[in-house]
Amino acid sequence: MSDKVATRAAYGKTLVALGREDERIVVLDADLSGSTTTAEFAREFPQRFFNMGIAEANMMGVAAGLAASGKIPFASTFAIFATGRAFEQVRQSIAYPAFPVKIAATHAGVSVGADGASHQSIEDVALMRVIPGMTVICPCDAVETAGAVIAAARHDGPVYLRLGRHPVPVVMPKNHVFTLGRAERLRQGSDVVLLASGLMVSVCLEAADLLAQQGMSAEVINVSTIKPLDKAAILDAAKRCRAVVTAEEHSVIGGLGSAVAALLAQKCPTPLEMVGIQDRFGQSGDVPPLLEEYGLTPGAVVAAAERVIQGRCMN
Repeated sequence: MSDKVATRAAYGKTLVALGREDERIVVLDADLSGSTTTAEFAREFPQRFFNMGIAEANMMGVAAGLAASGKIPFASTFAIFATGRAFEQVRQSIAYPAFPVKIAATHAGVSVGADGASHQSIEDVALMRVIPGMTVICPCDAVETAGAVIAAARHDGPVYLRLGRHPVPVVMPKNHVFTLGRAERLRQGSDVVLLASGLMVSVCLEAADLLAQQGMSAEVINVSTIKPLDKAAILDAAKRCRAVVTAEEHSVIGGLGSAVAALLAQKCPTPLEMVGIQDRFGQSGDVPPLLEEYGLTPGAVVAAAERVIQGRCMN
């Protein structure tokens, strides 16, 4: 793992590159372009950038109209507003007619930090997963974010991109090619598989090192596309390792863990532990203590792996 970069920063830079290649790319923002990093696009393409003000629901409706007119709109704001305040418009105006609007939501999860519970979206994946036809992506680092933004632009349908404020380690190689819908094995193992999204991917890689010191072999898989889930890859890993841990910076209700649990229950019942936020709101604070408080650490993943391996051996 190398330098730390916020996924929102990679989003802004990739948007500019896309804008140079395709005049259909347009960007809408809800008066947060400095924070979402769409300001970079606005400076280079002022005629294709629309500051919609603090009116997220209207922004989604306008994005739908632009998509209906042949444009490829990226609608950006904080995750809590994109999915909470504008849910009805996302459902009715974007997803129902299957318009190719790309909802790029930054500042997701408790790693927003000092802004506190009101701005820490821990329900957004659940809200977007449940909408028919919505693709949900939560990239693990800046490199994967760049690929995910490009893939989203090319995808013929609505996409929800979950991005973060806090810098996270770059774990993917610079030449990485993102494939929509594919989970990627980052480390091979045999005792337990750690399925992670977003910043928890680097956390799980650290946890795998700690488990190796204890003589346990952990496989790490980056599940950046949460919907559609890469069922084949997850089932293959579950059958080989016979114990599963999911890890996400999101509520354990309705997120990656829930998606994996439903799949395993239907196709391959397997001992499972979920690392995530346990039915509670966020709170204001610095990011490292918040991650510790909510159990989003290598140590928490190790403890979950130990429990699920023990459960596997008891069966």
